[in-house]
Amino acid sequence: MFRKLRKDKRVRNVMTTLAVVVSALLQTYVIQAFIQPSGLLSGGFTGIAILIDRITSLFGINISTSLGMIVLNIPVAWACSRSISKRFTLFSLIQVFLVSMFLRVFHFGPLFDDEVLNVVYGGVLYGFAIVLALRGNASTGGTDFIALYVSNKTGNSIWTQVFIGNVILLCIFGAIFGWKYAGYSILFQFVGTKIVSTFHHRYERVTLQITTVKGPELAKKYVDTFHHGISCVDAVGGYSKKKMYLLHTVVSSYEVADIIRLIHEVDDHVIVNLIRTEQFYGSFYRAPME
Repeated sequence: MFRKLRKDKRVRNVMTTLAVVVSALLQTYVIQAFIQPSGLLSGGFTGIAILIDRITSLFGINISTSLGMIVLNIPVAWACSRSISKRFTLFSLIQVFLVSMFLRVFHFGPLFDDEVLNVVYGGVLYGFAIVLALRGNASTGGTDFIALYVSNKTGNSIWTQVFIGNVILLCIFGAIFGWKYAGYSILFQFVGTKIVSTFHHRYERVTLQITTVKGPELAKKYVDTFHHGISCVDAVGGYSKKKMYLLHTVVSSYEVADIIRLIHEVDDHVIVNLIRTEQFYGSFYRAPME
């Protein structure tokens, strides 16, 4: 059992490392191939670092984007690490450091001359860079730390609020460098935010309605494994006329695949109906980020 746990931990670390490296490479590529050639500004701390770089360059001072990303991310990572696990924080900082290093090592040229194409393709790829890190149980740092910290406290996604904050940043950028580039940057950020909200569903809840003949056994194993509450009601099959159980539970959408696997380990003939949950009131256990 101990060997299996160690093996699972190693596999999880390898998968997270791979996700972090690919995310950092993709983010670096977007910055150099889409953002910089078009005079765009990304959102979050990366955008703030780029903005600082551009403003200081007007006065003959060079505070590079890579240095700005590190300086801005470290204090926020430390402040949020109490709510977000140390492992998650560590891998997120590794992602930030990799982007900072890759920006100095690699030099990608622009892919398009058309500004609209840069906005669309760049926004999509930038969004996927964030999603890759999040799906690997890490992040791209900066406002991701803040968004995940607040979401862990409230149980709700705040990517819309993050977008609004980025729009305010981009308005400052527009007032200094021109509203045309600010407008394109807002569209860029909107596309990226939609990608994240579409593919990252940690804070969406669903209801599982489970019909089984092994209700008590299934409920015990489910509670022991996932720590969620579950109701178990006696029922009678309308067709078979046999005794069975109807179980109800509310879970986070990212847990569904693992729960279904566990359910089938107990009962191969189980029936599961998944219902999207629009509103939920009451205590809800959320597994910590690891």
